[in-house]
Amino acid sequence: MIKAKKSLGQNFLIDQKIIDKIVNILELKNRNILEVGPGTGNLTAGILRKNPKKVLVIEKDDNLTDLLKEKFKNKIEIINKDILKIDENLLSDQTLTVFGNLPYNISTEILCKWILNIKEKIWFDYLILMFQKEVADRIISDFNTKSYGRLTILANWRLHVKKICDITPVSFQPKPKIDSSVLLFKPKKEFFSFKNPKNLEKITRIFFMHRRKMIKKPYYQLFNDNNNITSKIGIDLNSRPQNLDFETYFRLTKEYENLRS
Repeated sequence: MIKAKKSLGQNFLIDQKIIDKIVNILELKNRNILEVGPGTGNLTAGILRKNPKKVLVIEKDDNLTDLLKEKFKNKIEIINKDILKIDENLLSDQTLTVFGNLPYNISTEILCKWILNIKEKIWFDYLILMFQKEVADRIISDFNTKSYGRLTILANWRLHVKKICDITPVSFQPKPKIDSSVLLFKPKKEFFSFKNPKNLEKITRIFFMHRRKMIKKPYYQLFNDNNNITSKIGIDLNSRPQNLDFETYFRLTKEYENLRS
């Protein structure tokens, strides 16, 4: 029996009703699938029942890799590596539909990495990802709300996001102490283009470093005493970070890049 490793944030999905719900979100027949963190393979088995063209899984845990090889033989291709050390753009020459019960301790890091590394040819068509509910709520929140922040802005820059369902701890083994949520992401066709997407990450990181304070200090840190930008974009420096909508942060990033070009 495989024991979940707390150090890797492992909680194995065991609820068949939830598994069926997840694999029925999209038509999977003849799709190329990537599953991140397959664990003991319960969701993997559900995916295979939908007759995909190919299933690629990424699993860091050596013991789980051995289990998956024994369980699925040549039905899947296994990459025994850390997802954060893999260039996702080189995984396949075919577009991938991605499933992931992401380890809670690195879920936001994975999503941010994928967003910031999107190339002209996008390597995925959909992401179906499970997060800690608190994180999912941050991703789908709107401005002027408590949960609005960096992750919200980064995700909504390049992706359409839709909540599928919430999942209670009883659906996992071992049971986590928190609820989870499944989100569906689809790449946007139209979005703000930046010279370097990491500038958006920088702008939002600095602004939200002190989210309860007015934005004067982070603004002057980035733009010195240039007040032309505030009037051009129409922002009040007495506002707080969560008071600025997506587009305002996108426009601030463009102005930041223009000043340094």
